[in-house]
Amino acid sequence: MRIARTAALTAVALPLAACLTVADAGAVDQTFRTEKAAVQVRTIADGLKHPWGLAFLPDGRMLVTEKEGNLRIVGADGKRSEPLRGVPAVDDRDQGGLLDVALDPDFQRNRLVYLSFSEAGDGGNSTAVARGSLSGDGRSLDSVTVIFSQKPKVRSTKHFGSRLVFDRQGHLFVVLGERSDEQFRTQAQDLNSHLGKIVRINPDGSVPADNPFVGQAGALPEIWSYGHRNAQGAALHPQTGTLWMSEHGPRGGDEINIPEAGKNYGWPVVSYGVNYNGTPVGTGKQSAPGMEQPIHHWTPVIGASGMEFYTADAVPGWKDSLFNGGLASKELVRLELDGTRVTHEERLLGGLGKRIRQVRQGPDGALYLLTDESRGEILRVGPAAKP
Repeated sequence: MRIARTAALTAVALPLAACLTVADAGAVDQTFRTEKAAVQVRTIADGLKHPWGLAFLPDGRMLVTEKEGNLRIVGADGKRSEPLRGVPAVDDRDQGGLLDVALDPDFQRNRLVYLSFSEAGDGGNSTAVARGSLSGDGRSLDSVTVIFSQKPKVRSTKHFGSRLVFDRQGHLFVVLGERSDEQFRTQAQDLNSHLGKIVRINPDGSVPADNPFVGQAGALPEIWSYGHRNAQGAALHPQTGTLWMSEHGPRGGDEINIPEAGKNYGWPVVSYGVNYNGTPVGTGKQSAPGMEQPIHHWTPVIGASGMEFYTADAVPGWKDSLFNGGLASKELVRLELDGTRVTHEERLLGGLGKRIRQVRQGPDGALYLLTDESRGEILRVGPAAKP
């Protein structure tokens, strides 16, 4: 069992805004001093309606989802395409809608794009994953097929998850929420339900033969790990190739976990938080035998969202840091690591006052952030120009 890490690592360099300039049409630059470097934040695009997921195309343009159901291509100059045709219908209510986007590892050959979204159906709705081929002119997704639907569908508008991450063997991890409400959340512990699980599937939706519950009576074979609450950040570790993920706690107890095959991560039996009304979660305890501990947790919560390991050289002091978006804290959170141990935390960009939904490293070595607003932005965070 891993040892829990407290959230007391709070040596913080508060960002100091300076030199607000208009660089070009639609782009606004701000410079922030951080512990490791001065960085420049540039608005690449704005006017997006609650952007949720971002994937870089090989030519450097970005595929961006808007929660209401639009998928757009955005250029480095901020120019947005019209919504692509062929995107599946989404149940855009409350926390539901069009969620994450990912490219197939062999995209340059097959042009396959994967989308997670809230799918309506008998009994309510659930998180689903569809894939389709990006047309040569970039105006549509063709031959779109739903390859996975979370079971069961329930009547809830909360806790869909969901991030999409391919592992190095070409399997697709899909992180899923437990749908929040008291009558559903206990299914996070049930192996006959996808609620509160991470699932691992092949690119066509079939089940890998080495999944941990394949052949186990009463267990859904897609399940990789269980006992999760509402995961909205996930990334593959660049050295080990293992999946890391962040998930929302209730009132307190946002977590970072490294989900291993077949293991139980405790929700809603144990938690480092309490229910929103102040009552205990489950047993009221923070740990229990047979349930894994997070490697890091936050109280108060940050509203942990997009997650990215920084591997570029553009900001050398950030090399090997783990970044997390903060929806509640309206910050970008940088973590320094020693293996799986968090050794230091820095809070960034709080002065912007933006809900950070997704964090992605761009081909130029900068970080690209999505802000979760009705006029959401794509922000580029890179090294500040030398005076």
